[in-house]
Amino acid sequence: MTDVEIRPAGPHDADAVLAVVSAAFGADDAARGAQVADLWAEVRSGDLLLAERVAVLVGEVVGHVGISHCWVDARRELVDAGMLSPLSVAPAHQGRGIGTALVAAAIDAARGVGRPALFLEGSPAYYGARGFEPGARHGFEPPSLRVPAPALQVVLLGERPDWLSGRVVYPDVWWRHDSTGLRDPDLAEVEKALGIT
Repeated sequence: MTDVEIRPAGPHDADAVLAVVSAAFGADDAARGAQVADLWAEVRSGDLLLAERVAVLVGEVVGHVGISHCWVDARRELVDAGMLSPLSVAPAHQGRGIGTALVAAAIDAARGVGRPALFLEGSPAYYGARGFEPGARHGFEPPSLRVPAPALQVVLLGERPDWLSGRVVYPDVWWRHDSTGLRDPDLAEVEKALGIT
């Protein structure tokens, strides 16, 4: 990890970022990798991007994390929030702490854009060890029934008003790319592993 630089992504990193996203998510299914890369390309080209960081090793982009816009549909008002997704590390560089460093950089970046919370869908074990906690603990609900409640994770980025709770709402790009939650049989397997069946 000592030779890895974490820095903001620039326009010159666009192709390398999409290659890393595609490789990381396509390790077992190339179509899935292409789907997530296409989604991220669309996020970057619109007005949803809040921040992104890359991990660079010897001049090569080997990891990436993106933060984009989402909302919390609280009773009092619709609140701007941030969403960490995707987190990608090139398969040959996984297991070296690069993902952990990118998650920490994403949390710092989210603080810098002034959002009250940063959400993600992911493993409670992995992200829980990296500063996230279950969204339900703070009254947040997943955007879909296909997101098991324990998978909705959050980092609060400051003082949370007591009224700030509700359903997390994703921009339509996530729905157009069918990238919200899981579908069976993957959903059933995750629910079984989490003891939700």
